[in-house]
Amino acid sequence: MAVTTAEQFPAREQFRPRLGFRKVTGVIFTGIGLVAIAVGLGMLVWLLIDTFVSGLPWLDWQFLTSFDSRFPDRAGAKAAIYGTAYMMFFTIVIALPIGVMSAIYLEEYAREGKLKSFIQINISNLAAVPSIIYGLLGLQVFVRWMELGRSVLAGSLTMALLILPIIVVATQEALRAVPPSIRDASYGVGATRWETIRYHVLPYALPGILTGNILAASRAIGESAPLITIGALTYVPFTPSGPLDRFTVLPIQIFNWVSRPQQDFQGVAAAGIIVLLVVLLLMNSVAIFLRQKLQRRF
Repeated sequence: MAVTTAEQFPAREQFRPRLGFRKVTGVIFTGIGLVAIAVGLGMLVWLLIDTFVSGLPWLDWQFLTSFDSRFPDRAGAKAAIYGTAYMMFFTIVIALPIGVMSAIYLEEYAREGKLKSFIQINISNLAAVPSIIYGLLGLQVFVRWMELGRSVLAGSLTMALLILPIIVVATQEALRAVPPSIRDASYGVGATRWETIRYHVLPYALPGILTGNILAASRAIGESAPLITIGALTYVPFTPSGPLDRFTVLPIQIFNWVSRPQQDFQGVAAAGIIVLLVVLLLMNSVAIFLRQKLQRRF
């Protein structure tokens, strides 16, 4: 029978459990974490309560169907709601196919190498670039060089640039989540690469792709800095009827109301925030529904 000695296990002799100190440290960090969560949730709940208390008295049918006014009781968000819907429609139409096809190429067709790594790193970095940088880019390229002016199309192209890296990254993650055995089985029965992607990979990755795209669109709908940079209007007494019309959106309209000196406009701004929150919650609910509805088990 072999006998273990201290020479065979020197680390055991050097290990000092200090269980008391480790337990106290764990309790302290657990307490700090709970306090941080409580502070964050508390501030969020307080902001939501304050917003709903201030905004609900101003939120009625007249608010949803009227244009902005210099009188608080006549001010409405009709132009901003229409402008937001137009801008998001064109943003998704532009960004979705470009982002998904780019991700498919990078994940399924591009060869491993320095060029792919360079593109991948830059896409990941672009997802973290401040939104105002995209606004400056949109101002120079779409408004000045392409002479699109302060139109819905210029705003949509700018927001498409903003969410494009997010769509590419989310789509790549969804494609990677599909097990390689699915591809191997398809290739084994003689399918081509595109047939494998079209009939096997994309259906399994579709819930993740849609969820990532909707969450990216949710970010775009709440951004105001890029649109302010390209010169989107704060007062629009009409609804856009085409991609080259001028427009405003809910975040800019809310920013305009908050900056006014009359106290009543704070309540009008809170009503606009509630409308924006409802739109965001609806979009996130759609993402969750699609993910649950289309999800397939491997």
